[in-house]
Amino acid sequence: MSSKEQMTGSAESQARLAELSSAITVLQSAKPPFVPEGAEGMTIRVDYPPGDPGLPPHRHSGPAFGYVLEGEMLFELEGEPERVIRAGETFWEPGGDVIHYQDGNNRTDAWSRFIVTMFCAPDQPMLTLVDDEELARRQHLRAPRPGA
Repeated sequence: MSSKEQMTGSAESQARLAELSSAITVLQSAKPPFVPEGAEGMTIRVDYPPGDPGLPPHRHSGPAFGYVLEGEMLFELEGEPERVIRAGETFWEPGGDVIHYQDGNNRTDAWSRFIVTMFCAPDQPMLTLVDDEELARRQHLRAPRPGA
């Protein structure tokens, strides 16, 4: 086999790849600011019942990428306005020092289910809750909220 075939695959493989390209849809493309050295990848599914507020403010040690399977999520990252992410839509967060304020179920009549793939720094938890004192110190970094 030639070196070109080793790098790109056989003509048969390339033809099959071309056929499959119509089956592939890019849902999200992002350039995270960093991925921790030696990071561990982890994919989880989150299931919130109707009206569940989700996790309290927290942060991740590395970037996280998600996809809403069902329902709606109220999503808010530090410095960004809160927004609703619906089934079939994606989200991501850079991790590190950025606070993730909201990930709750935006609906009171349906479940919210989403998957998240996170890259966690070695020997650090998947997420760390942010205490009230730090939230108060960083309040100026939070985007204005409707009705707040």
